[in-house]
Amino acid sequence: MAQRDIRMESLTPPSTGTPDKLAGIHPAAATAAKKSRRKLWISITALISLLAIAGIVIAVLISQKVIRVGSTTTNNVSEAAATSQAAEETSGSNSGSGGSGASPPQPSKTGSSPSNTSSGTASPTKTSTPDDEEEEEPEVVCPSPSDIPKASKGSYFDTTSWLSLEGFNCTFTTETVGGLPLVGLNSSYSNTARANPQVPPLTKPWGSYTDRPARGVNLGGWLSLEPFITPSLFDYPRSASIYDEYGLTLFLGPEKAAQVLEKHYATFITEADFAAIAAAGLDHIRIPFSYWAVETYEGDPYVSQISWRYLLRGIEWARKYGLRIKLDLHGLPGSQNSWNHSGRQGKVNWLTGPDGPANAQKSLKIHDKLSKFFAQDRYKNIIAFYGLANEPGRDHDINLLIQWTESAYKIVKDNGIEASQVMSDALRGLGEWHGRMTGLGDSMVLDGHEYVIFDTALLSKTHAQKIEFACNVWVEQITGSMNTATGFGPTMVGEWSQADTDCTQYLNGIGNGARWTGTFFTGGPSCPTGDKQCSCDLANADPKDMSPEYKLFLKTWAEAQMDAFEKSWGWFYWTWKTESAPLWSYKAGLEGGIMPEKAYDRDWHCEKPIPSFGKLSEIL
Repeated sequence: MAQRDIRMESLTPPSTGTPDKLAGIHPAAATAAKKSRRKLWISITALISLLAIAGIVIAVLISQKVIRVGSTTTNNVSEAAATSQAAEETSGSNSGSGGSGASPPQPSKTGSSPSNTSSGTASPTKTSTPDDEEEEEPEVVCPSPSDIPKASKGSYFDTTSWLSLEGFNCTFTTETVGGLPLVGLNSSYSNTARANPQVPPLTKPWGSYTDRPARGVNLGGWLSLEPFITPSLFDYPRSASIYDEYGLTLFLGPEKAAQVLEKHYATFITEADFAAIAAAGLDHIRIPFSYWAVETYEGDPYVSQISWRYLLRGIEWARKYGLRIKLDLHGLPGSQNSWNHSGRQGKVNWLTGPDGPANAQKSLKIHDKLSKFFAQDRYKNIIAFYGLANEPGRDHDINLLIQWTESAYKIVKDNGIEASQVMSDALRGLGEWHGRMTGLGDSMVLDGHEYVIFDTALLSKTHAQKIEFACNVWVEQITGSMNTATGFGPTMVGEWSQADTDCTQYLNGIGNGARWTGTFFTGGPSCPTGDKQCSCDLANADPKDMSPEYKLFLKTWAEAQMDAFEKSWGWFYWTWKTESAPLWSYKAGLEGGIMPEKAYDRDWHCEKPIPSFGKLSEIL
């Protein structure tokens, strides 16, 4: 008993000089009181033990993510970003052993779980690092509408208002670089992927494009609309006067246009397309986008900026599959060529026209923003080419065009872009640029777009003659352009297709016919027979319904162009996907057996005899 009394006393506070409350009490009563105190302390000890055990259990559950305790704080995200930056400074963006030639990663099957998300304002993307092995980012809860600051509700930065979060980081942040939003990007990324065993991973330099030409494809009609690629978006009565993206967005109005176009951006091109592009043996992607991805101006009906985040997501998906990027500003303020793919059909108001000089300056400011953004370290290994202006019209004063190009080149260069810049031949032909824009070396590439279907003299050639033209005339033009003694120097083919007619619906504009059948011009049909026998039926057929002879021609025609264009820095097929135009869709060509299964492994080249196409009619 005495021993137990000592233990109990050892738990009592030290004496403060106050008389013992038990002093003078009857011994039996004192003993009873001490027993009562003992029971109390035993209860307290048991309670403390239970609380300690509960704490341990909860900690284990949290560590196993069985219990979630909320979102990452701003400070935690910032500290992680700082750690990533330190890692980048240590390892460098070109470090790592590179790919091993293994199969590329597969598209995510889970749909739309952003990998680095947190509620509240955060800055997870500016200080990023290309990890040799991609780190698993913390899984946290996306913000709810109540988490978004009042000033940002419903704005571009409000991720709770986005149609899709697949492939995006849902973290709320208003941070920008060059005035362009970072929101949607993950803080970490990996450059270790390679598109196929024939090319280096993103961690390694590409090397000489003369020795290893690019084999790429365009993502046309995605972020810059073209009626012939997605005719369903333009399915309105003629009275609505919808011929281009300008007319479509004007007709729909701001809210409806934003809904329609974001649905298109989110669904027309998905991660599965990037995986399929790499699987096809391609290694580069040209992504056309227009100035309204960056900003719009007074009077513009275009949907502003939404396409920007899909451009950034597309680049990250390309990174995942080891695909390098050619950026392409497809539509410039005022329209640089008056065609529907510039945004507005009918008139040129860039460089020339009533607002031409002002719009030319606006386009330079667009490049100032774009080049500041894409000069970030995360883009140095993946942005291989930076396009200045798609297809300026051939009627522009060439001296004004050169002056603008020189100004744009300087802005982009001074802002830190290391990728080769690309200028269009302005549809003048490659030979026109001999002796112009000299002294830039490999930092500027001339881009020619090669088709036989928009020139009636070429369109009317027979099937075999078209192949001969590619293997002889185009090869001669390209090799001449690649030599600075006879041409510009670095040259690439940014667009081409295996289409051998202009029969595709809306190809020549909504409401216009085809040169092939004589319904576009008044000069009569331009098929080889030049008479009423000309038909678009087979050219517009599904590949599975095409004759074996026509399919053999189409595949040989595609391979002839690939062979010819690889005498340059490489090629980009127009385009990857269409709704209903198989001869303009690399994807449909693969599925229909009229494209090589691997772009780098082909059955035919220009040194071989042209095969016989049997009974293939020349009036197709």
